[in-house]
Amino acid sequence: MEKKVLKSFVVDDNNVEFYVDKITGWINERINSAGCKGVVLGMSGGIDCSVVACLCHKAGVDIHLVMMPYGDDMSNSKSYTHAMELIEKFGFPHHIFDIKPAVDAIAITEKIPHFDVSEDSVALSQANIRPRVRMTYLYRLAQQGGRLVAGTGNLAERTVGYFTKWGDGANDFNPLAMMTKQEVYTLARYLGVPDCIINKKPSAGLWEGQTDEDELGMTYAQIDAFILNGSSGDEAVDHLIEKRMRMSAHKFAAIPIFEG
Repeated sequence: MEKKVLKSFVVDDNNVEFYVDKITGWINERINSAGCKGVVLGMSGGIDCSVVACLCHKAGVDIHLVMMPYGDDMSNSKSYTHAMELIEKFGFPHHIFDIKPAVDAIAITEKIPHFDVSEDSVALSQANIRPRVRMTYLYRLAQQGGRLVAGTGNLAERTVGYFTKWGDGANDFNPLAMMTKQEVYTLARYLGVPDCIINKKPSAGLWEGQTDEDELGMTYAQIDAFILNGSSGDEAVDHLIEKRMRMSAHKFAAIPIFEG
């Protein structure tokens, strides 16, 4: 695979105000052109959703945050405390829905004939139900309230396909889709996201103790370098990124249809 830079601009401390103004104007255009009343946003207590919440707030958009823990997983990881610190600082309206009953209700517990499955594939498929259920909740709320669903996936995650298809990858607009992870941190500091959120290790919360970088086998700094420079600085990591790009290409492609 030919190495090429995937991005044409960089947000840094010197131009962050300029880009925040551009992003907030863009958000307003999305809401107004859709004729919607506002936005719903899934709030995990992580940095990406916190930055999107603050961008919508700065844009003057009516935004409603939704925390969707699986049982007590948010409280066990302190994500609830972090989310509440953000909510209280900016006065965000919010709701909490426990998705555990919905997720558990669609678990496949019986053995399926002719399916040769591993324990790892079963565990991962079960974990991926959570973001899909969360997105179902968000879209129901959005439809009921005449709102759009805001996306939060950054460019580093998108580059390696680190999101759940039809889960957190589903949204109506995404202000961070062309932002590296470092740019997300730059935006977070400028927007006043609490330090507890900025300083913690990124985690998708798929299972207890899970962190993004451990699961990916690479750091966000390496992915950002690949995006900006065409290489992470480590040939083995470059090959791993390229492999993940190939494997996740289906997540971005249009659904194949037979046309005769």
